[in-house]
Amino acid sequence: MNIVEKNLSEAPEKEFRNDVSNDDAKQALRLLLKWIGENPEREGLKETPKRVLKAYREWFAGYNQNPGDILSKTFEEVEGYREMITLKDVTFQSFCEHHFAPIIGKVHIGYIPNNKVVGLSKLARLIEMFARRLQVQEKMTAEIGNTLQTHLDCLGVGVVVEAEHHCMCSRGIKKQGAVMKTMHFTGIILNDFEKKNEFMRSIS
Repeated sequence: MNIVEKNLSEAPEKEFRNDVSNDDAKQALRLLLKWIGENPEREGLKETPKRVLKAYREWFAGYNQNPGDILSKTFEEVEGYREMITLKDVTFQSFCEHHFAPIIGKVHIGYIPNNKVVGLSKLARLIEMFARRLQVQEKMTAEIGNTLQTHLDCLGVGVVVEAEHHCMCSRGIKKQGAVMKTMHFTGIILNDFEKKNEFMRSIS
């Protein structure tokens, strides 16, 4: 056993906030290995269930996070600033809830503040929180926008998500390179054509 494997085997195992134990989850993974025709007891696979659980804790950490905590700290000393703020090309990796296949892409956010703003890293953390759950891209796009609108009481929010879905490019129709784009708008950015154009130009 090398140093990396030794550290992995000795690392404490955290439970997700549910009633399923780590042992039950490992057993389910062993069963899946058998189902695909593998031997879960062979040397290369003995530690695989533990490694998969460790990866899942990272990939699906969003279930243990709260958007209110992420957006709780705001700044109001902005001298009445009410112009659009945009953050573009925030990369993300998520998983499709229909096939457990990766969704890989980027998010663009714009919002018009109403007396308070939030740190840019918080916007990225909000994206990460929703991405680290099983997702449908349309739902994720709306979740980001609606959450930002609710917690910051924005004058308007715009969200655009562009992503490649591996459930389409690595199985089924197998079309690589196709990118899905979804959009969600609230407030002024939804209802004012000029503001919507301003947002779309700022992220192009």
